[in-house]
Amino acid sequence: MKTEVYSWRLSSELKSDLEREARARKVPMSAVLDMAVRQWLSDKRAAAADDEEEQRSLHAEAAKHFGTISGSGRTADAKTVRDTIQSRLRRRYGR
Repeated sequence: MKTEVYSWRLSSELKSDLEREARARKVPMSAVLDMAVRQWLSDKRAAAADDEEEQRSLHAEAAKHFGTISGSGRTADAKTVRDTIQSRLRRRYGR
């Protein structure tokens, strides 16, 4: 049973479209609005789930490239790490 009320303003064109759809389906306009909102919410949830899956996939792909740089046992600062990476890349790719 519906107990809540919500109202909003819409264009006369949109209202006409809703009324036309309600007549075509032989249901009240409130039923068309319910269907439209439920579909929108469902699509939104599906899109969010797709985004989460894409983020998991991207993270998994990036994780393959995570690693550590072994050094001489001393603490490495940003410059030391940058220099180490650059020297390894130069050795690997001859640049």
